[in-house]
Amino acid sequence: MPSFFKKKENHQQKVSLPENRILESEQVEISGDVGETVKEFKQIFEKDIDFSTRRFRLFGETFSVVLYMSSLVDQEKLDRDIIKPLQERKLSESYFASELSAKSLTSAILEDVLYHCSGTSESRLSTLLSGLLRGKCIVLLDGSNHALLLDTFKPEKRSLTQPETERVVRGSRDGFIEQIMTNVSLLRYRLPVPEFRVEHTEIGRRTKTRVGICYIEDIVNKELLNEVKKRLKRIDIDRILDAGYIEQFIEDNPRSPFPQVQNTERPDKAVGNLLEGRVVLIVDGSPFVLVVPATFNQFYQTSEDYNERYLITSAIRLIRFMSLIFSLTFSSFYVTVLSYHPEMIPAKFVVAASSGRAGVPFPVFIEVFLMEVAMEILREATVRMPQQVGGALSIVGVLVIGQAAVMAGFVSPITVVIIALSTIGSFATPSYNAATAFRMLRFPLIILAGTFGLLGLAFGVIFILNHMLSLRSFGIPYMAPVAPGNFTGMKDSFIRAPLRWLKNRPAELQPQDAKRMDPKEERIPMSTLNGQKDGESNG
Repeated sequence: MPSFFKKKENHQQKVSLPENRILESEQVEISGDVGETVKEFKQIFEKDIDFSTRRFRLFGETFSVVLYMSSLVDQEKLDRDIIKPLQERKLSESYFASELSAKSLTSAILEDVLYHCSGTSESRLSTLLSGLLRGKCIVLLDGSNHALLLDTFKPEKRSLTQPETERVVRGSRDGFIEQIMTNVSLLRYRLPVPEFRVEHTEIGRRTKTRVGICYIEDIVNKELLNEVKKRLKRIDIDRILDAGYIEQFIEDNPRSPFPQVQNTERPDKAVGNLLEGRVVLIVDGSPFVLVVPATFNQFYQTSEDYNERYLITSAIRLIRFMSLIFSLTFSSFYVTVLSYHPEMIPAKFVVAASSGRAGVPFPVFIEVFLMEVAMEILREATVRMPQQVGGALSIVGVLVIGQAAVMAGFVSPITVVIIALSTIGSFATPSYNAATAFRMLRFPLIILAGTFGLLGLAFGVIFILNHMLSLRSFGIPYMAPVAPGNFTGMKDSFIRAPLRWLKNRPAELQPQDAKRMDPKEERIPMSTLNGQKDGESNG
């Protein structure tokens, strides 16, 4: 028994040595001995099948080695743009006498030999390790304590397609993907201005996930920008695998069911928020970008709202908002009326309501609660099932199971209609996480309505409203511009006023440049038929 523990202890000590070597590499520099440096790298990556080395003679004379991860690099670029010119190029003696006396060997290679456009000269082991694991190759030169770090990364990425979670009828069809640089290019394509900034930071002790902080320098509030950077800097975790990790760390109230950070897959929506003075966070490996700060009215608005006429858009927004309230309270109100206040049912519907419930063995509260749970199970199963099966499952679940439950007498037909309408109303909300929050809040409202009647329902609704009024997102009131009231902001809230009326950016963001449009008086449009301004007569 003692010998076993002794062997295990020695094994742990042997395994921990390379990890300590990596942790201590922050201040360690490579030596001019290529063989010794290669030995150190092989010791670190001795168990990795994709770690590769390539030996060659620099200019046919100096012994050199290229280190790279074969799973990350573009092999053709490595051979064509790096190894080939380093092997074939012959430098004259006059060049060595004149140029190399003023330059180091690595600088001379970068400036006069390589065709590659992205490369640096590095000596620290930690920098070389980080670059190697991000798809760069290392060129070690015998006798030089500096190595060439050249970008040869070949990203595997999917094509730009329309986002599945935010489909629109009239709008752009491209969406963010998992590669951070592609997402930055989608934003720069729409914002070709020098004031657009993308700062870089890394989060995650193990994953070293790259995060881009995007903003427009002459619009964003500097205090907001500093607060975003401060919250990102405080994140201390070993991994960041998606933008959702960062969202949970930077929101003001993590115990609230309501999202306080908006996420989107649409570049046009992200650019619209940037132009209003918000900050956009791009996370490498995630097709969702984060928009901060967020207010409640952003979650039932879409980028398509600004592409259509304001009357149509205003009506659609009101329908979305009514659907949101409808999905939250309709099933609990149904429980309240049938259980405690049947006098509220109009006389014409009393017979239909009572006859439909004849033979149902459960109280209304239990019946509605079980049906809501069943609908959530069906919805979750539909989402998680393969796409070819999900549609068929939803039809079978809603039609066959619902009809069978009514025929068996377990639920009444009116209850099935109420639950179906309530569920459909939640799907009218464009934001998935906001709709999910309201769907989950239906259950405590049903319990309060089934226990205390109309008083319990009113208490639950007031509690939810009071909680939403107390929320803040990076210091911005969650219910702005409704509370605190702002008439100018109301023009783009429950309704959308004409674009010519939206001259200012949201006041709650306090942007540096508050003007969105020229505040001068609008010009009278010129008629193309008679060459006169509208409103002028021929007389």
